[in-house]
Amino acid sequence: MSPPSFKKTGPYLFALGVFPLFGEKIDYSLYVITDCRLCRGRSQEDVVEKAVRGGSTCIQLREKEVSVRKLYNMALALLEITRQRGAALIVNDRLDVALAAGADGVHLGQDDLPLPAARRIMPEGMVLGVSVDNVQQAQEAEAAGASYLGAGSVFATSTKPDAGSPIGVEAFAAICRSVRIPVVGIGGINAGNAGEVIKAGGAGVAVISAVVGAEDIKKAAQELSSEVSRARRLAKGEV
Repeated sequence: MSPPSFKKTGPYLFALGVFPLFGEKIDYSLYVITDCRLCRGRSQEDVVEKAVRGGSTCIQLREKEVSVRKLYNMALALLEITRQRGAALIVNDRLDVALAAGADGVHLGQDDLPLPAARRIMPEGMVLGVSVDNVQQAQEAEAAGASYLGAGSVFATSTKPDAGSPIGVEAFAAICRSVRIPVVGIGGINAGNAGEVIKAGGAGVAVISAVVGAEDIKKAAQELSSEVSRARRLAKGEV
C-alpha cells in the first residue's frame, strides 16, 4: 500500500482545512478502540468495517504489541475504510505514525509525549486526545491544548490491565463539568450502561471488547449507537 504524498497531505492542506477530514469536528458518539487480541481470528479491517457500518463514528488504532512499520500500514488500511464510511481515525500514542499516515488525530496518555510538545509539531486542525482520570488532569489537558478527553475507567474493566480502579459515574460527571471540550467515557462500557455515561455529560462512549470482541460486530455497534442516541433524547426531554 502506498503512503500518502507529503505534497497532498502536508501542512498546506492542513492549513486549508482539507486534511485531516474532520479537523476539530469529530463525532465521538461511538468511539471504538482496536485490539487484535480480541478479534476472534477476524482481520482488523473486517472488524473496523463492520463497526463503522454499525454506527461507530470514530476508530482508535491501539495496538501496543506491533512494530511501528506494521502500525503505520494498519493506519493506512483503516483510513481507507474510515474515509469511505465518514468516520474518523485516531492513532494511540504514536504521533509520528498519525502524522505519516494522515490520521485525523492522536491520543496520548499521561506518560506519553507532553501535550505542549505534541502541539508544537501537530498541524492546525489535527485532533489531540488525552487520557485522564480526575478533574485536575482534565483541566491541565484542556489548558495544554487537548481537543477531547478520554476519561475513566468509568466502570470496572479487564480489557486494559493498566486502567486502575474505576472512577465511577459521579467522578466522570465532575470531569465533564470541569472542562469545555468533549469528554468520552471509557472502561467497562456496554449497551447496558452507555446511557449513564451520556446522562453524566459524556460526548460519547469508548469501547473495546463490547464491539471488537462481539460475535456480531455490526449488531453490537448498532445497539451501542442506539443507546447513545436514546440517552441524548432523554437528556433533552424528547422521549
